[in-house]
Amino acid sequence: MIELRSVTKSYGTEVQIGPVDLVIPQGGITALVGPNGAGKSTLLTMMGRLLGLDEGAIEIAGYDVSSTASKDLAKIVSILRQENHFVTRLTVRQLVAFGRFPYTKGRLTADDERIVSSAIDFLDLAGLENRYLDQLSGGQRQRAYVAMVLSQDTDYVLLDEPLNNLDMRRSVQMMQHLARAAEELQRTVVIVLHDINFAGRYADQICAIKDGRVVEFGPPSQIITGPVLSEVFDTPVQVIEGPHGPLAVYY
Repeated sequence: MIELRSVTKSYGTEVQIGPVDLVIPQGGITALVGPNGAGKSTLLTMMGRLLGLDEGAIEIAGYDVSSTASKDLAKIVSILRQENHFVTRLTVRQLVAFGRFPYTKGRLTADDERIVSSAIDFLDLAGLENRYLDQLSGGQRQRAYVAMVLSQDTDYVLLDEPLNNLDMRRSVQMMQHLARAAEELQRTVVIVLHDINFAGRYADQICAIKDGRVVEFGPPSQIITGPVLSEVFDTPVQVIEGPHGPLAVYY
């Protein structure tokens, strides 16, 4: 379980996040959705302790994010930000192996190599594992970074817009991979998404955020409605019944 209690963050006098009180249950996929600038990525990075809190507390699996030792927290929660990617002369396998650093400090054992191979296979990267990152497309690199996070083998996985740079087919595949990770690997996945229909199709819970505050939190059936989405995104949204559930139409 991830629990946020009275969490706030301010940037000057213009931007204010919170106060946010939120409980994300263990297991499944929780999607953070909302307009640009709503505070989705900020909340995610605070959960992963890449950004400090001004006030309040965040606990993950009972561990206080602010006070838990980094070496211990890195075995509980992993995070991938969209802006901290780098392209260098690393192979895919070398990149994915970085996910084992909290355990090995760079000295991989046979078991670590097995976990790295498993993450590579999970993201369908076996045919690319010896390619350098600068030889890959943006979508292939994105999958490699997600594989790195999965190889960290944490119960909680935080992903900031992992569908960036992915085309329609790869976006569907990525969400299917993450759904499998939640179900088969028993990971709790918290993900920032811009596509509300992907959230409605694959998330178990949706947290709708606007102006730095949680507007609604619940299952897709509660969030994917015309009134809720129209309020959150400040634009008319119609919800129709699709082949796999409700679909938001906003164009």
